[in-house]
Amino acid sequence: MQIDWADYPRVHAGRLNLLIHLIAVPLFIGAVVCGLLAASRGDPVSVLISIAIGLIAMALQGRGHKLEAEPPRPFSGPLNFMRRWFMEQFIIFPVFLLTGRWWRQFMRSGRMDGDES
Repeated sequence: MQIDWADYPRVHAGRLNLLIHLIAVPLFIGAVVCGLLAASRGDPVSVLISIAIGLIAMALQGRGHKLEAEPPRPFSGPLNFMRRWFMEQFIIFPVFLLTGRWWRQFMRSGRMDGDES
């Protein structure tokens, strides 16, 4: 799957959405890692808690995207959703953050709601 870096800042333009992602992506990653560890230990309660936290992180990101002027490309199906979702969480956003692109995008955006007018 090709990463479209040109499209990523377009759908992550608002400061509030960027801040939401800054919190929600690590939350999702942590939930997945903790859920896998809990499953390997046979701890169903911790697995369920991890799933709940992961769903909260997903909902937060969805809410952030609703604030944007331009929505992301629609998903073409469940497999496309899974592939794109996990790619964004574990590769695209961390690279976006660690390369300084997140900070540049945050500083470029003048408003919390994504509206730069």
